[in-house]
Amino acid sequence: MGTQPRRKSNKPPLNPNWANLLKTLPSHGSKPSKQSDDTEESKTRILGKRKERSDSQISVNPLTPVNDDFSVTDAIAMDCEMVGVGQGNKSALGRATLVNQWGNVIYDEFVRPIERVVDFRTQISGIRPQDLRKAKDFRTVQNKVAELTKGRILVGHALRNDLKALLLSHPKKDVRDTSEYPPFLRRE
Repeated sequence: MGTQPRRKSNKPPLNPNWANLLKTLPSHGSKPSKQSDDTEESKTRILGKRKERSDSQISVNPLTPVNDDFSVTDAIAMDCEMVGVGQGNKSALGRATLVNQWGNVIYDEFVRPIERVVDFRTQISGIRPQDLRKAKDFRTVQNKVAELTKGRILVGHALRNDLKALLLSHPKKDVRDTSEYPPFLRRE
């Protein structure tokens, strides 16, 4: 183990689970995996003390972008995070994020609400007070989201809440809301 010289790097060490996944994925023009030996020792090193998993149990994370295309596509997914304003029971937009059909972020901004924030809802929203100190004003974010979504298919969960917080509307024929998708509504 001590035979390899250490290289200084700002990158954190590769998670063993991620390293194992990268070995099983086919290469699509990306850099080859550094660990290419399939010896029993390397499997043990990657998996640590956990028992070995079969290839059928390993799956690709659907949240990982599939390529490096950051262009605005015909379909855009949106999610907004809210903060509590007023007496805490009223919601206001705190963050707007849009991704293209490949899962790459095309817009992500914190929003400074017009009213005073009394509950950041950090446990749910992930928004902290320091995030809103240099946040963009509501109108700027609203205009940019409107510009990016115009004429495109909008995908998301409970989009009516996000659109309401943005004070925007979107044609119903261009909305794909997972909260209204029948297969997801089945109770088992």
